[in-house]
Amino acid sequence: MTRCITLTVLLHAVCSLAVAQPPVAVHEIGSRRELFVDATLIESLVEKAELRLQHPVPQEIVLEHDEPWEGSGCVYHSIFKDDDRYRMYYAGGHLDVTPQGVNGSTHGLFCCYAESADGIHWQKPALGLHEFNGSTANNIVMIRQQVGDATSEPGEPAVFKDENPDAPADARYKALLPASRLPKDQRRGLLAFKSPDGLHWSPMSDKPIIIDGAFDSQNLAFWDSTHGHYRAYWRYFTKGGYDDEKLWNPQGHRAIRTAISKDFLTWTDHADLQYVDSPSEQLYTNVVSPYHRAPHVLIGFPMRYVERGHKDDRLHEARAGGSPERIRAWSASLRALPELENREWRAKTSERYGRALTEGLLMASRDGVTFKRWNDGFLRPGIERNGTWNYGHQAIAWRPIETKGTLADAPSELSFFAVESYWTGNSDLLRRYTLRLDGFVSVNAPMSGGALITQPITFTGNQLWLNFSTSAAGSVQVELQDQAGKPLPGYSLDDCDELFGDTLDRNVVWKSKPDLSKLVGQTVRLRFVLHDADVFSFQFRD
Repeated sequence: MTRCITLTVLLHAVCSLAVAQPPVAVHEIGSRRELFVDATLIESLVEKAELRLQHPVPQEIVLEHDEPWEGSGCVYHSIFKDDDRYRMYYAGGHLDVTPQGVNGSTHGLFCCYAESADGIHWQKPALGLHEFNGSTANNIVMIRQQVGDATSEPGEPAVFKDENPDAPADARYKALLPASRLPKDQRRGLLAFKSPDGLHWSPMSDKPIIIDGAFDSQNLAFWDSTHGHYRAYWRYFTKGGYDDEKLWNPQGHRAIRTAISKDFLTWTDHADLQYVDSPSEQLYTNVVSPYHRAPHVLIGFPMRYVERGHKDDRLHEARAGGSPERIRAWSASLRALPELENREWRAKTSERYGRALTEGLLMASRDGVTFKRWNDGFLRPGIERNGTWNYGHQAIAWRPIETKGTLADAPSELSFFAVESYWTGNSDLLRRYTLRLDGFVSVNAPMSGGALITQPITFTGNQLWLNFSTSAAGSVQVELQDQAGKPLPGYSLDDCDELFGDTLDRNVVWKSKPDLSKLVGQTVRLRFVLHDADVFSFQFRD
C-alpha cells in the first residue's frame, strides 16, 4: 500500500512538472526571407555544422576626397538607392597632421553630396548652393546654420529617404545633425532637418529633439516599416568618458543608445543597446538599418575602437599633450604598422591618436534593442599598406547597397563603402567592398557533414528557396519535420534531391511531394544537412 502511494505521488509530481514547462514558441515567418545573422530560429547545430561569419572583399577606390573643401577628415557617409540613382552624403573636412601634432580643421565642416547611376561610379555635382572661397561651384549641400539657441554641425551628418508613406512632401528626405553645445551648460543635442528634394534643407524644430548623449559621431534615424515607427541610434557613454578636466576615465565606454518616435520630433523608450553574448567594447558608430531583402532584421556595422601596442593597455592620458616617453615605449608590432611617422605626429596631440585602431563589426536585431554582435572582425583592417591600420580606418558607410555583380554574368551583390587614409596627407579615400546578397553569415559544414535544425515555424508559400553554395562534390538537403522532430511523410532526407551549385535562389525538391501548399499553417521544423556547403538564407514563397 505504501509503495502504491509513493508511486502515485511520484507520478503526480512528474506530471505536474511536465505541465509546468512553458510551451515551445512557434515562429510565424510567413514568406519572409530568413538569415542566419542571429540564433532566433536555430534549435541546434549538429556534428560539425557551425555559423560562419563572412567578410567583404575589397574592390576599387570609388572616391578621393581631394577638393579644397574636403580633405583628410571626410567620413560618416550615408548612401541609399533613390529611384534611378544612388545618393551619397558625407562630412567634408580636413585636419593637418604635422610634426607638432594634429591641427584643427583648416576650414569649416560641411555636408557634401555625390551621386551615381550604378552605385559604383560616383560624381560630385556642382550644386551652386553654398559658397566656398568665393565660388558656389562645389558639392556642398549643408553648412552650419543657427537653429534656435544652437548651431547645426553638418560635419557629422546622417541623411535618409523617408519610407514612411505618411511623410509630407516637404519632408521626404530627413537628416539628423548634432548641435553645438547648448546654452546653460547643457550637452550637445541632435537637430532634425527635412528636405523635399534631398538638396534644399530646413530645420524641423527650433530645438534639439534628443539631448541625452555624446553625439560626437554619426547619429542616425530611419523609418522602421516592420514596427511602424521611426528609430534612432546615437553615440553615448555608458559611464565615465572624459571628465571635466578632459582626462579619460577608463571606466567609460563608447556605447550606443536608441529610441523610437511616431513623428520624428518626440522620442520615447530610450534604451542602451544590449548584446546577447558580447563583451563590453568601445563602439564608435552604429550604422544600423533594416536589411532591404529582409526588413524585419536590423543590421548594423559598428566601428570597434581599440588602443594597442603599450606595455600596459589600461593606461590612458589627457586628451592633449602626448607623452614622448610612452611613444618610445610602443610595442614592436605597433611600430611596424604603416606610416609610423604620421602615427607619432598624431600622438603628439593625444597618444591614443597614434595607438588607436578601428575596424567594422556586424550585429543584428529583431527588436531594435537587443543585438547579436559578432565578436570577430567583419571588415578587418586588411593587408598592411599606406592609409590603413589607423584611427578612423574602416568606418563603414551607413547602408550597403545592391549593385551589379563584379564578375560578368554574375548576380547582383552587396556593395559596402569604407574609409581609408583617414588623417593622412591632404585627402582620404572611400573604397568599395563586395559581399554576396544575404551573405553576412552562413551555416557551414565540411565534407564530413553537419546539420542545423530550426525552431518550430509556420510558413506561407508552396516552395522552399535557398541561397547556398557548395563545392563540386558538396551538397545540401532539407528535411521537413513535425514539431516533435519526426520526418513528415514524403519530406524526409531520403525524399529530398541533393542540391549542389552556387546560387542566390534555388528551390528545394522532394521526389514525391514538390508542392508544400498542404503544409501551410502547419507547425514544422527544418533540418538542413550540409556537406562542404554553406547556406546563407531561406524563404518559403510561391
